[in-house]
Amino acid sequence: MASSGAVTPASPKVIKIKAAKPGVAQFGCEHIQGFLSGPPERLEKTIMHYKNCLRVIFDHTPIIPQTSKSSKGQVLTSLTPNYLCLQCPTTTTEHDCLEHGNETSHRFYVESKSGSLFCQMCNDFVWDPTLEELRLRKNGTGSFSTKKRKQDELFTDPSKEDAGIILTNTVEAPCRASGIRGIYNMGATCYMNVILQSFVHNPLLRNFYLSDGHKSKNCDYDHCMSCAMDEMFQDFYAQESTSGYSASNILASFWLSKRKGYEELASNKEQDAHEFFQFLTEELHEINGDGKLPSQQEDPFLKRLKTGNETGCKCIVHQTFYGKLQSTITCQNCGDINTSVESFLDLSLGLDMLSKKKSLKVSNLSVQKCLDEEYKNPERCEYTCHACGTQEAKKQLSIKSLPNVLCIQLKRFKQFNGSASKIDTKVSFPLKLEMFPYTNRARVQDSKQQNFELARGCTYDLQSVVVHVGNLESGHYVSYSRVGNQWLKFNDHTVTLASKSQVLNEQAFLLFYVIQSLA
Repeated sequence: MASSGAVTPASPKVIKIKAAKPGVAQFGCEHIQGFLSGPPERLEKTIMHYKNCLRVIFDHTPIIPQTSKSSKGQVLTSLTPNYLCLQCPTTTTEHDCLEHGNETSHRFYVESKSGSLFCQMCNDFVWDPTLEELRLRKNGTGSFSTKKRKQDELFTDPSKEDAGIILTNTVEAPCRASGIRGIYNMGATCYMNVILQSFVHNPLLRNFYLSDGHKSKNCDYDHCMSCAMDEMFQDFYAQESTSGYSASNILASFWLSKRKGYEELASNKEQDAHEFFQFLTEELHEINGDGKLPSQQEDPFLKRLKTGNETGCKCIVHQTFYGKLQSTITCQNCGDINTSVESFLDLSLGLDMLSKKKSLKVSNLSVQKCLDEEYKNPERCEYTCHACGTQEAKKQLSIKSLPNVLCIQLKRFKQFNGSASKIDTKVSFPLKLEMFPYTNRARVQDSKQQNFELARGCTYDLQSVVVHVGNLESGHYVSYSRVGNQWLKFNDHTVTLASKSQVLNEQAFLLFYVIQSLA
């Protein structure tokens, strides 16, 4: 592409040029000039089609313009740029672009990342003042209009402060990385990749690492997992790379960790994604929390979990994932009540035990019904009353404090007589989860208005889903995460678009819900 006096260290002087004329390619090529200098209706049609291409590129999730169809009608998604034909509605990959041009004689395309104009005959990007002005307007303001808005215009009308209006009238910075990348499988590491993807699209963790929450330059922790996580977030969100990411530093930090109880995970065999989630959160807590190394006898973090003591830790892990469970045991003879509170990292729903309960139908299980059984219905328990000595008691679990990000584990793996098996029971789960009915405040006789206000702060939106495919011997993990309103499927380094129905029909293993105010 010909130069137009670009400023370089060797030529700091800016060369003045004449004003551009619509349809006259001064820095482009004779091909686009000849094409747009034809009949007026051709120019009008081209401008209309170019605007539609720019809307697809700048008004949707970044991965949508990278989606095309093969000659057989198969949907193909690529993290590398596609090419939107300027002369018809076709979207092709870079590889198929030439074939489409030879079949249709369409030689001008719009690159799906930036909206730049590509000439197939020049095999280069070209420039036209009319189209370039439209691209800059759309990329800069989100609109093709030339009308200038006053700075305080958005704040004069209360209705314009609505989140939906703001979303549809703003655009992302053109240099912003989308955070959409696959992660290479380094030898049975899919269990690690799905957890890392859920962390990458977790708004609290993303904001923590992108705002220098962990100062890697000042860290002297050996084989620091938090430094490796910081590097991953920077690569995902500070670079425009679309190739797969190699999480080798995270894997190395994992294998070199001295954390007790996870020694068996450090191997090249397929492991449990939930166990890796537990390991990762404990490791990040220790580095970003109290900073103490585990003792030789017992990990102090695990000891705190066993005793239920509250440490008041404000590390990013506790702020993100931790809530509090309340256990209330009521003597059925004298009515004596014993209450205890402990922290929880996730809520585990034992599918094996739940499926055996007569009150639940195995063919129609849902997350809400499982939660009802665990946190709304009391059950008999082994307990000797300190007041009367009676052993007749009922135990009621409820949630005292909800986390910002709620992790729910559907326990699909069980051990029986020394052998392991997988539970394939279908459990439906919602996009929006109301957790207020499972809190201890739901049982307090407050006014309806008070309960309504409390319930508003207990609504969660689904953010990520981890799925185990296959059996225990030859299984594989994939995950889904929501970016804006678009769902994506992550299968190691491969990333594809997914529909809501596709996500909701999966056999979920881990569910990550984000409190609606943060989602």
